[in-house]
Amino acid sequence: MNAVSENYRRSFMKTGLAGLGMALIFPEVLLGCKSNQIMVSEINENGKAFKLLRGSVGYFTERGGTIGWSISKKGTVVVDTQFPEQAGHLIEEIKKYKSQPIDLLINTHHHGDHTAGNIAFKDFVSRHISHENAKKNLIETATKANNLDKQLIPGETFSNVTKLVAGDEHITMHYFGRGHTNGDAITHFEKANVIHMGDLVFNRRFPYIDTSAGANIESWISVLDKTVNTFDKDTIYIFGHSGDGYDITGTAEDINAFKNYLEQLLAFGKKSLASGIDLETLKKQTTEIPGAPEWKGDGIARSLDAVYKELSKE
Repeated sequence: MNAVSENYRRSFMKTGLAGLGMALIFPEVLLGCKSNQIMVSEINENGKAFKLLRGSVGYFTERGGTIGWSISKKGTVVVDTQFPEQAGHLIEEIKKYKSQPIDLLINTHHHGDHTAGNIAFKDFVSRHISHENAKKNLIETATKANNLDKQLIPGETFSNVTKLVAGDEHITMHYFGRGHTNGDAITHFEKANVIHMGDLVFNRRFPYIDTSAGANIESWISVLDKTVNTFDKDTIYIFGHSGDGYDITGTAEDINAFKNYLEQLLAFGKKSLASGIDLETLKKQTTEIPGAPEWKGDGIARSLDAVYKELSKE
């Protein structure tokens, strides 16, 4: 028995799935389940991970920012798209279950590791939405890179909050202010109580703070505070990125931990500037932010660049 067959046998014994067959991401509907419910098994293959979290909502990872999805017989939603190749892999699996276009494509913000795969959904999506600033940023960056023809631009935008429906899942998109960029959307799948945070959370990984697109650390802290105070303790959060050994999903505790990182970064930046330490010296001397030791590895220079830029403007 090969590894896939053995993994399937174990999955069958645990869940009673009617059949996985060829390692499909969308197995047959279970007897006794509601007719619109799709049961999805976790499969790890060639760096790809598909995982059902709750209800019809799960995530996909391969290369780039985490993709969220909600798939049922009544409606399909995809949040972010990574790159064209990776988006194509996801679409291949969706098409094994349904040939019709997905109901809704959401972009959490404009960065290429979350939107370059949009183009793979051309002619395979009914609605496409982002925050108004994210659409503007996407058009501007693509125009500067001379590749606007390779982009699929959202046809709809929102400003502060919007409510959408796809099948049985009710979706609310929130904009709480500037954070990672000036156009980061929070996507709440209300029935499953799962939220895609986009890059508003880097779980134990040094964040990219895109000051060129309106990022603001102080506002970002406020955005995260609003998030944990808006949703309940049972909410599952999907993060855009995570550090080695840390999960791509988590709870309000993980959001508060990242908020603490940003708070400590801001305090450290203020103290360093007040001491007269120049940025290049600070980057040579700093390997972690005091008070946030879980954030480690490569990338701290990005945080130091951003905090000095923000504080210098003040």
